[in-house]
Amino acid sequence: MSLRFATTSWTQVLAAREAPSSESRQALESLCKAYWYPLYVFVRRQGYGPEESRDLTQAYFAELLEKDYLEDFDPSLGRFRVFLKASVKNFLSKERDKARALKRGGGVPVLSLSADEGEGRYRYEPVDRLTPEELFERRWALTLLERVMARLEQEMTDAGRGEELEKLKGYLTGDTPKVPYRQVALELRTSEEAVKTSVHRLRRRFGAALRREIGETVSSPDEIDDEVRHLLRKLGSRS
Repeated sequence: MSLRFATTSWTQVLAAREAPSSESRQALESLCKAYWYPLYVFVRRQGYGPEESRDLTQAYFAELLEKDYLEDFDPSLGRFRVFLKASVKNFLSKERDKARALKRGGGVPVLSLSADEGEGRYRYEPVDRLTPEELFERRWALTLLERVMARLEQEMTDAGRGEELEKLKGYLTGDTPKVPYRQVALELRTSEEAVKTSVHRLRRRFGAALRREIGETVSSPDEIDDEVRHLLRKLGSRS
């Protein structure tokens, strides 16, 4: 079943470096909208306040989308995650003293970011155990999983199976769920074996959806497996 998520391909962006198009710009803008929060927490962890972090993040995206940041693109930064972290560090080092987001350009922000939303999420981040880089990587991994789950929820709801997913999504991580299969079977009015079969199939669909999502942020399908392993390491390195 087709998903209603926008196509956001980093490969598409890189392929259009020589001749940028409206499609490649839209793909880059969609990627920025999807992954703005890991960047916000990276800036925020540098010691900036909520408003300034939002302004700096918007200023960075404005320059990324309006200027040719990819002209001197380093092939070693082939993954969007790596490119984003390296380029924002460079941006902050150059613009730290003069970046005032909208005041600098006097225009409308390219991406509409909410300081309240960002700060509302940020207050749940580890207080002082993770460096800005570590927090960026961990939040990137969690953002990927959140998007994958949202895709799966949409897919299952469209198929009229939203209640089933709601009951079974606690089994998708591989951890031992708190609710036994027997109880879920009673709630779904089915057998325990049927629940186990559904969980197995959902895990496969979740894994496939994860690979699709990661595939949109790397420059080659050959990088997907490495990026999956990186994602799992970051999720496992909890402080």
